[in-house]
Amino acid sequence: MTDDLRDRLRRAFRWTDPGPPSDYLVSDRSGWWRDPVILDAVGPALAELFRSDRPTVVVSPEVTGFLLGPLVARALGVGFVEAYRAGARRAIAEEMIWAEVPADHRGDVQHLGVRRRLLAADDRVLVVDDWASTGAQARGLRTLLGDRYLGTATIVDECPPPVTAELTIRGLLTGADLDP
Repeated sequence: MTDDLRDRLRRAFRWTDPGPPSDYLVSDRSGWWRDPVILDAVGPALAELFRSDRPTVVVSPEVTGFLLGPLVARALGVGFVEAYRAGARRAIAEEMIWAEVPADHRGDVQHLGVRRRLLAADDRVLVVDDWASTGAQARGLRTLLGDRYLGTATIVDECPPPVTAELTIRGLLTGADLDP
């Protein structure tokens, strides 16, 4: 990744204060999607983190993953598969593979699922998401994908080092890069 992309990601990001009764800041990543230079560069930059692992498909959880995943898949010349959250909409009317996602940074337990027919037994799957703070979604998708899981590419990896190593998470930025 170029220093220019790293600098643009930092400049386009901001922390917002939701006000009382909240005692924490909320990440605002919308500037990333507004900047055409970031949109052009972020897919190839994330793809480079795992290109040598030769992924055959990218899987990304909704919502932001549905934006980033196709950018990375295109840069790698592979396909893209959506990982849906259970209960977020009407049930998908075909066979799904589901996995429980351990409690995330908000303490919520979720379920993620993919269409069974879109994954082959010999696929080499790269998970792509914008942010990893606890590794919960990566862990859930690793469980779902089994031996097909290569790792997770993120824009921001702020997981503890043992989690990053366990789940093979590679990020363009760390949480410290965006400290308020």
